[in-house]
Amino acid sequence: MRAAVITSFDAPPVYGEHPDPVATGEHDMVVEVLAAGLHHLTRAKANGTHYSATGDFPLVPGVDGVVRDGAGRLRYAVLDDTNLGTFAERTVIDARRSVLLSDDIDPVRVAAAMNPGMASWVALRRRVAFREGQSVLVLGATGSAGGMAVQIAKRFGAARVVAAGRDTTRFKALEALGADRTITLDEAGAAADVDVVLDFLWGEPAAGAMLPMLTARADRSAPLTWIQIGSMAGATAPVPSAALRAARLRILGSGIGSVPPRDFIAELPELADAVTEGALDVHARAVPMAEIARAWTERTRERLVFVP
Repeated sequence: MRAAVITSFDAPPVYGEHPDPVATGEHDMVVEVLAAGLHHLTRAKANGTHYSATGDFPLVPGVDGVVRDGAGRLRYAVLDDTNLGTFAERTVIDARRSVLLSDDIDPVRVAAAMNPGMASWVALRRRVAFREGQSVLVLGATGSAGGMAVQIAKRFGAARVVAAGRDTTRFKALEALGADRTITLDEAGAAADVDVVLDFLWGEPAAGAMLPMLTARADRSAPLTWIQIGSMAGATAPVPSAALRAARLRILGSGIGSVPPRDFIAELPELADAVTEGALDVHARAVPMAEIARAWTERTRERLVFVP
């Protein structure tokens, strides 16, 4: 079969021949890959910048995708740590880590939306007891996962969603998606009285926003939960000590390890339904797998989805 293969952290993927996959486990099945998204997680695992990267090569990247099983059924599948990802004509999935999809879905749209949508969906469902009527700040809202977080927070009943980001040209689009207010990163104090922060940035933007937000809160004894989801602005953040003393701040993370696999899997069916029914807006572009070397480093607001 044909697949994209990476041989080192600093090497781009090369599309070529690769051995056919073989199912070995009780719940394993060989499937045909229809569409697989190029997510930040996929790149980070492949270049060694994600904490779950193993450095075991050769590697076929791809952490999820829309596949067709041996019975002809469509599935969305999430792969466990494996060297045979979804950037291939065929791969092996654990059927327990997949959900069945209807035959009329758009594989490219589903492959584009599930991974970035899962970030905020799981954070609000599994890492905090989020209640209808609470308010949310999305830090890094102008990225694709941040834009989906705005929609998902509203879907879960957020009374107010503040979207913060660098790219002010995206603000009108975020308002159309449900953001009640859009602000730049240095205006974070304007979101002082939210209940939850969904942070896709970390680094200096997060550290710089914390103290102004906390000191501007009308009631500093009211709890604020800061959920660290992504690190697009830096893997470390110089959090001021005063931020931890000046208010009831709780910082926690949401991702592989802090959320058990069973919790991720439990949320897949409802998220898949939301995506397939068109409730979540996503901008996807299909790219032939053979063009992966060119597309691997492309920077675009669209979610690139590889199709064999």
